[in-house]
Amino acid sequence: MQIEPIAYVRAERLAPTDDHWGQSVARIELVDAMPSEALTGLDAFSHAEILFVFDRVAPSTVERGARHPRGNPDWPCVGILAQRAKDRPNRIGTTIVRILGVEGRTLRVAELDAIDGTPVLDIKPVMREFLPREAVNQPGWATELMREYW
Repeated sequence: MQIEPIAYVRAERLAPTDDHWGQSVARIELVDAMPSEALTGLDAFSHAEILFVFDRVAPSTVERGARHPRGNPDWPCVGILAQRAKDRPNRIGTTIVRILGVEGRTLRVAELDAIDGTPVLDIKPVMREFLPREAVNQPGWATELMREYW
């Protein structure tokens, strides 16, 4: 399997710190191989899902088993697939962002938790029919972990 980035993130944030992403604004700039027409019509949507690579996570730090989220022993030891950590097996991240606009080959977004230079694998419009059709449940530790995230 070979996957190439379709774009790169351009943002002021340079470090992948865990919290306070709510005020972040970023540009997603298409690579030369992607024509600007690929973004046509995306600005008619309010949100997009961005799939990206945590490219600065060292392969040696990738977790395949279980651990305490953020290393916090107050939270239960859970499998890496039961958390959204950056040091996951394929280092793929996904976030739903607010679309601020499309300008040529650039998508402007808010609330993207990716740092400057991050490779983008895909951009998908958010359609309500793909969102959960029932209430979303999560454990208390996840709510606590996300308290300062946005």
